[in-house]
Amino acid sequence: MENRSEVMEFVLLGLASAPELRVTLFIVIICIYLINVLGNLGLILLTRVESRLHSPMYFFLTNLSLVDVVYSSAVTPTAVAGLLIEAQVISYNACAAQMFFFAAFATTENFLLASMAYDRYAAVCTPLHYTSTMTTRVCAWLAIGCHVCGFLNASIHVGETFELSFCNSNVVHHFFCDVPAVMALSCSDRHVNEMVLVYVATFNVFFALLVILISYLFIFITILKMQSTSGHHKALSTCASHLASVTIFYGTVIFMYLQPSSSHSMDTDKIASMFYTMVIPMLNPVVYSLRNKEVKRAIKKVLLGQPNKKSGAAVVKADFTVRCASESQADLL
Repeated sequence: MENRSEVMEFVLLGLASAPELRVTLFIVIICIYLINVLGNLGLILLTRVESRLHSPMYFFLTNLSLVDVVYSSAVTPTAVAGLLIEAQVISYNACAAQMFFFAAFATTENFLLASMAYDRYAAVCTPLHYTSTMTTRVCAWLAIGCHVCGFLNASIHVGETFELSFCNSNVVHHFFCDVPAVMALSCSDRHVNEMVLVYVATFNVFFALLVILISYLFIFITILKMQSTSGHHKALSTCASHLASVTIFYGTVIFMYLQPSSSHSMDTDKIASMFYTMVIPMLNPVVYSLRNKEVKRAIKKVLLGQPNKKSGAAVVKADFTVRCASESQADLL
């Protein structure tokens, strides 16, 4: 028999049913989203106008900020609307589109985190060869590869989910069209589809984690060889912030996707989903950039209108090369 869907729309139950909790969540989510958008777009603008931030590290941060804004924007408006109305209706095609964009850019962030870890490895462990290793061409191809992997992964998940038949219920126990929540509604045999979801997600997550762990292993070995105590503290502080964000991101992803569907609790999944759809994109500008002295100096320069002493691509490149070779490895981290 032809496998087709009888459902033309889905109903999202949202984050909460209690009216008093809805108001509180509405205010919190709006504040988080505004901070997320302003922080990430501000970082993108800052890296464009400040020549001292034209380096591989900030190139990846710019891509990460753009990804955070897009995949958070694919989910947050639906979550906010679900708090205003008791049961939000979303069309079949809109549900598929939301699932695609969220999966694509969340996967892109997964691989961007791995690329950033490799960039930090090159900066800390081989600072004299940093500019020849992380060239503009290499950075561009890494970013393109992250986006291609993201869109391929989203195509697989959306295709596997919407080839199923939905004929019993159209009520999604979630605040957006996430893959496990929508797949759980199917009246078809979804065992193979769930296995594909688990295997593909496992490969994506653990491949990126392997790159991150190996990079940080070499970074920590390099840090231990440093003679400067202040360098140790600076490097460990930066690593702790980065690893905290990585832990939250991968912890929630593993919790959500790498477990059998029978073990899922929809209420628990909603809480976990809030972290990687709203909280993590808001925290990334703070964790990755606002703790950095160069970004703070750039913000002061832009806000106070201080003239830039150095200008021109050649001067910036020469200045950055000298700093890569002369600054301590911990400061480069």
